Amino acid sequence: MLSLTEENYLKAIYHLSDGGTKSVLTNELAEAMNTKAASVTDMVKKLSAKEVISHEKYYGVKVTTKGKSEALMVIRKHRLWETFLVQKLGFAWDEVHDVAEQLEHVNSARLIEKLDEFLGYPKVDPHGDPIPDNKGKIKVQPQIAIDQLSIGYQGKIAAVKDSDSNLLKYLDKIGARPGIKIKILGKEEYDGSMEILIDDHRIFISKEVSLNILVIE
Repeated sequence: MLSLTEENYLKAIYHLSDGGTKSVLTNELAEAMNTKAASVTDMVKKLSAKEVISHEKYYGVKVTTKGKSEALMVIRKHRLWETFLVQKLGFAWDEVHDVAEQLEHVNSARLIEKLDEFLGYPKVDPHGDPIPDNKGKIKVQPQIAIDQLSIGYQGKIAAVKDSDSNLLKYLDKIGARPGIKIKILGKEEYDGSMEILIDDHRIFISKEVSLNILVIE
């Protein structure tokens, strides 16, 4: 069994490695965890001993098959708790990340299965991120930020990239949530800002915001 801190490190490695597809350098991990390189080195040794990551000097760390399964279970709990907090307790989507960070470490498989059943087996969380099933399988669809789209594109928002609460509050304010219709009306060459139609409302957004609104590729 992994400790709370070990689970947090493993989840960070999984995300930084794009789902276990590439190696993660220790300095990248230190930056993501906001800690010193020495602390990361100690944790890498612990996780390697538990066979959830592999470490190759100069090349960084990768999640093992066992580690990927463990990471996906933590992610599953996190996203189910976020869904519960929004759908059943009335939390705003910008409020749930930190609370779910605590709840994701509850080690009760039966509780999580009951939670999943209670929620009606949701496929995505409030931010549009896919929820792994109880076997650790996750259905990831290729997504693209709207800053890459051509003028005239029409579709629906699939997800938002950043969990920053200020960004989520802003997206909530303009109505840019997963499932909402979006159309690209224009784009400024000077600063990359865009004119978009969100559910029939004309809005101007910055390039930074456009980088965080995702649609199915």
